[in-house]
Order: sequence, then structure tokens, then C-alpha cells
Amino acid sequence: MTQNAIVSKTKSGIKGDIAVAQKPLAAPPPPGYIPIPRRRVLKNLEINGGQRINAWVDSMRASSPTNSKSTSSLAEEHSSWILRHPSALDMFEQIMDASRGKQIVMFLDYDGTLSPIVDDPDHAFMSDSMRRTVRKLARCFPTAIVTGRCKDKVYSFVRLAELYYAGSHGMDIQGPTRDCKYSKDKGEPVLFQPASEFLPMIDEVHHQLVEKMKSIPGAKVENNKFCCSVHFRCVDEKKWSELAQEVRSVLKEYPKLRLNQGRKVLEIRPSIKWDKGKALEFLLESLGFANCNDVFPVYIGDDKTDEDAFKKLRDRGQGSGILVSKFPKDTSASYSLQEPNEVMDFLQRLVEWKQVSLRLRTRSRV
Repeated sequence: MTQNAIVSKTKSGIKGDIAVAQKPLAAPPPPGYIPIPRRRVLKNLEINGGQRINAWVDSMRASSPTNSKSTSSLAEEHSSWILRHPSALDMFEQIMDASRGKQIVMFLDYDGTLSPIVDDPDHAFMSDSMRRTVRKLARCFPTAIVTGRCKDKVYSFVRLAELYYAGSHGMDIQGPTRDCKYSKDKGEPVLFQPASEFLPMIDEVHHQLVEKMKSIPGAKVENNKFCCSVHFRCVDEKKWSELAQEVRSVLKEYPKLRLNQGRKVLEIRPSIKWDKGKALEFLLESLGFANCNDVFPVYIGDDKTDEDAFKKLRDRGQGSGILVSKFPKDTSASYSLQEPNEVMDFLQRLVEWKQVSLRLRTRSRV
């Protein structure tokens, strides 16, 4: 199966008049979905094999950090971790020194990065001060929101037309709908959907999961267009095994879909070789920075799915990955921040640094 850039004539959920690109971008199409024999998938998902469910539940627990360790043990572990992943605020000057002479490009996750994690994902609103900060950031640097959320849903939270939006873990990418000095083609926003043929399948799965989750108090199913999310943040831990069993009973009928896990969420998405790291690479190429040495991407995210982007930066040997977490985690990020408020502080410092740099440059020309 081949995926290509999709040129859509339908209206986007993003507000404003949207001129749709009439030509595909230079980025190569992603490879087809990962070949997984149906027989092997069904074997792995056998109802009688409880090991699969137990592994899922163990993973669900592992993604839900607790304070069960002693205070001294936690402090020691955090001190060791912070030496390997120092605060991006403390290391701000070092990060800026590394970016000198290069174009900074900003990539931001949404939940847990620009907004706090909340029990109801429909109420994950960003603060007005964070919105103002991100707006200023986008005036200084090309800026993209890269999220597992549906693109239109996250736009309804952010409401900034000058940004790039990569929804559904980068499977639904839209460029700025407002004139942006960083846009490659004025009036022709990026529009890229490498998994469009999976849309009917995702809708089917969504409807089935909604029915299945009715029996599990606190469970919430979210249709993120190119992936389907089952949130279990408000589900009693004693019900996690039942929830995993119900999700598996649906997934086993769709061998072209796969399961991923985030912070208290199970996500079903197409089995294509596409993730947040691929989305980062695609956007850099769309901006004209393919195979460039004079670009400095900065990716800030808090979840397991953001690791694909952190790894991509390490592989490229460019930029900085910043993990948002109060707890030590295995990560490919170089730096850390504890919460969205620290993210906002970092972005504000970045804007101020850019403004000072411009003033100094202007003076030197006089």
C-alpha cells in the first residue's frame, strides 16, 4: 500500500479561509504499514492467553507514577536523573549557545506540555498567558503543535492560526492559515494525511469501543480522527484488566491497526511507519530544512509518544529534546522541565532572547 500527500477540497475544522495546496510537498511518502501476518496477530491476541492482558496492565501501571518509594529514595533517584537530564531553564544559555547561527524551529506537544493533565480530556484548556506566550513564540520562530489529539480539537484549544498543527501523532498535518513569514508557499498551507484510507476503520473501532466502555465506570473514548484513544485516568485500577480485555477484543479484529500507550491512555492507530519523529522530519523538510546543518529544532513533550521525536533529534545530531516530567523516566531527551508553567517560563525566555538578539543586530548595522 502506498500513502501520498492528500489534497483535500473539504473544509477543515480549523477556522479561517484555508487555501489548499495544489501540489504535493517535497517530503517523500512514508512506507506502507508494518507487515504483521494476520495469523500471528490473532495468535498474540488469543483470548485464552492471559499473558498479553497481564503485560498490558503492567504497562498501564508503569505509566502511572506513584510516590510509593520513600522520600529519601525518591530524592536520590531524582538527583541522579537530573544530572543526566538537567533543567532546560538552568541550561538555557548552553542551549542558546548551541543554536547560535542556526534557525530555531519549535515543536510542542499539547497535553501535559502547554496545558496541565486533567481528568476530562475535553477540558484540557491552555491558559491565556500560555496562549499569549506561544503567539509571541510563533512570531520569532516557526512553531508547530505535535499531538496525539485530533488536529481540529487541539486547534479549538490553541486558537492560533499562525502555527503548524500535526494531529493524530503527525498523521494529519496542516500549515498556517494566516500569512506566516516562515511558510514556504504563501497561501498554500501544508496538508498531509499519510493514513487517510484508515478513516472508515478508525470510525468503526471508535463506535465499538464506545459500546464496550459503557460497562467500565470512568472510561472515556476519544476519536482523534486517525487514531482512537481510550482514557483510563478516572478508572478504578481494579477495572484496568477488564478495560484492557475489552480493548483487545476489538483490536484483534483489525490486524492493520496497532496498540500504543501513553499517560493513562491506550491508543489504537494505523500500523504505518509514521510517528511524531516522522512528523518532525516532514515539517522540517516542508520548511526547507532538509539535510541542513543550519537548523536547530527544539522539541518539548511529556509523553512516551514524544520519545520518537526525541530519538529523531538524537539521530540527526541536531537541536534539543526537552521532557516535561516531575518524575524520573527513561528518555532520549537531553533536558527536562517539571510542568507546563516551567515550559511557559522557558518559552518566554526564548522570546526575550530572540528580541535582544534582534536589537543587538540592529545596533551593529547602524
